[in-house]
Amino acid sequence: MTTSLVTGGAGFIGSHVADCLLADGQRVVVLDDLSGGFRENVPGKGEFVQGSCTDEKRVDSLFAKHRFDTVYHLGAYAAEGLSHFIRRFNYTNNVIGSVNLVNAAVNHGTKCFVFTSSIAVYGPGQSPMREDMTPEPEDPYGVAKYAVELDLAAARRMFGLNSVVFRPHNVYGERQNTSDRYRNVIGIFMNQILSGEPCSVFGDGEQTRAFTYISDIAPVIARAPSVPAAINQVFNIGADRPYTVNRLAEVVQEAMGRKTGVKHLEARKEVVHAFSDHSKVEKVFGKTKAVSLEEGVARMAEWVKKVGPRKPTVFDGIEVERNLPPSWRAAMRKG
Repeated sequence: MTTSLVTGGAGFIGSHVADCLLADGQRVVVLDDLSGGFRENVPGKGEFVQGSCTDEKRVDSLFAKHRFDTVYHLGAYAAEGLSHFIRRFNYTNNVIGSVNLVNAAVNHGTKCFVFTSSIAVYGPGQSPMREDMTPEPEDPYGVAKYAVELDLAAARRMFGLNSVVFRPHNVYGERQNTSDRYRNVIGIFMNQILSGEPCSVFGDGEQTRAFTYISDIAPVIARAPSVPAAINQVFNIGADRPYTVNRLAEVVQEAMGRKTGVKHLEARKEVVHAFSDHSKVEKVFGKTKAVSLEEGVARMAEWVKKVGPRKPTVFDGIEVERNLPPSWRAAMRKG
């Protein structure tokens, strides 16, 4: 029986990937520090270990005990915009934590390391984003993700560690952390609507993103190690059709059955238009029927209504306050 480690398996994407692995008959161990996930997200048949990838001794002991065949590294703090202001935290969690896992995978003979990177590695002005483009990340989160991609390539050359890298984007769906005010725009909108608040939009709302429903990517990520043509490759994965944030707010409010309007905030420094080319992943894994934005948001809305509103969290470890968006600064004062 294949034994797999899923980091971030109490979080959003990680828990869905763990579901897929268990359905495939694998033995799954979940490592998560619950900083952004929830214990109830961990599949019942998965073994849960509370801890952080930054804890080198905990990571090494897990590998020594279980001798993982595959590693699915989905544990990360994925707030792109906030990463400018939490640089030390970002690199500690997203680079050092990843390196601890790579070291352990090499030392214990792991067969394949699956890593979820991000389209943040591309930076601005490269849409549609293709895997053959030279990454030019403009925020520390993207820099961290690309650093891990490079480290995995180095580990392959030096130690023969096979890997598969996915660059997903704007993923949403059930189990997303709707209390996080810094990431997951659909979750943020739904939480605001439940509280009777307008959807907060940075700038004019005409920036575009392609929003990806979770069931379109989790099964592909889960089966990557069993697809020979995927080994040691990098793939964009996600939805094809971009939408403006203004249109997204309309779709979300329609699904939630409540019109609360939009509140435009001061624009922040971010990539204006970001969407990817997916011809490579379709060639290797096959083209699947994608869930439309309207259908996916409707499914998530039903789940969110059952969960109810959650109090937005405030990140209490800001390292650089210069140029911090006013709305985030105000939240810090209230917190």
